[in-house]
Amino acid sequence: MKNKKVETLLSFVGIAAGILLLFFISRNIRDVEGIISKAGIAGPAVALLLYAIFAPTPVPTDTISMVCGAMYGPFYGSLISWMGNNIAALVEYFIGSKIKDGTHFDKEKNKLPLGLGKLPVNSIPVLTLGRMIPFYGSKVISLMAGMYGVPYKRYIWTSALINLTGGIMLAYGGFRILDFLKNLIL
Repeated sequence: MKNKKVETLLSFVGIAAGILLLFFISRNIRDVEGIISKAGIAGPAVALLLYAIFAPTPVPTDTISMVCGAMYGPFYGSLISWMGNNIAALVEYFIGSKIKDGTHFDKEKNKLPLGLGKLPVNSIPVLTLGRMIPFYGSKVISLMAGMYGVPYKRYIWTSALINLTGGIMLAYGGFRILDFLKNLIL
């Protein structure tokens, strides 16, 4: 009985802290560039930390990827974006696996509407193409992969592949936007 009360209290505190963090992040999303640039030489590490912090929130990390491309150039920006999105994907997978454990998802998934319980989340096309859906596709696929118990190795390589292509496109886009603005002003 005592353990149940402690678990309930910890769950409540965790949810409250998550809501506060989400509120703070959503109010300060435009300050990402300032946060990273003020970190100086530790900027890439701060960017990676921001990817991990944004992972459990509905805030997409595309902005961070573009900022990294603009600040560090297309190569290093792509590398930071790729590593950061892989970290975020692992956090989301972990959260999904904990949801699975806490809700007995294996037993309940057959009750999902529209046949979602039969969705082949374990398949390579779902793991790769689903991550390409803009904004929330990667978050949803990562959570579902954890909930459906996708093997860790398959999840990592499919995530890394799609995160690499996405990271290159967003970081290069951020770099080109900055380059365009520099030429426009001069």
